Amino acid sequence: MKRREAIQQAALMMGGLLSAPTLAGAMGRITNTGPSVVVTAEQETLLAEVADVIIPTTTTPGAKAAGAEKFIVRVMRDCYPKKDQDSFYAGLAKLDASSKTKFGKGFTELDLPQKNEMVKQTMTDDKPFFLRMKELTTTGYFTSEIGATKALEYLPVPGQFNGCMPLKPGQKTWAL
Repeated sequence: MKRREAIQQAALMMGGLLSAPTLAGAMGRITNTGPSVVVTAEQETLLAEVADVIIPTTTTPGAKAAGAEKFIVRVMRDCYPKKDQDSFYAGLAKLDASSKTKFGKGFTELDLPQKNEMVKQTMTDDKPFFLRMKELTTTGYFTSEIGATKALEYLPVPGQFNGCMPLKPGQKTWAL
């Protein structure tokens, strides 16, 4: 199974496993009415680069092309309390700082193998940040137009409901 296929299957299985704030954000709700972290352009660029390592461009556009970073910023601002936002953006800063320590340059300036290495390192060094980043990236990607129409099978006007339809070999999973 290829990485993209694994992420697609995981995204479909995560339907019941998404955190409440992420699920609220995917539905366009605002649950955080308190203060929020102000995100800089540099942080947004860094989010886009990390998301693009999680879901890279292959035969279909990746997370960066889908604008997953904009989804992440919006959901963090609108659905997570400030304490969680501070923790998340501290994890992002830690990833960038670790890149500077290890390679002498920020994460956005690294080449792809170095970015992959830093994300793998973050999976163990800062697992809570990585899991939240992965959850937000996959949700943002598969709820975007690109994710729903390019990575998943999409039928804009569905016909009758067939609860048990076999998939043809190589057919993409259906978008919901």
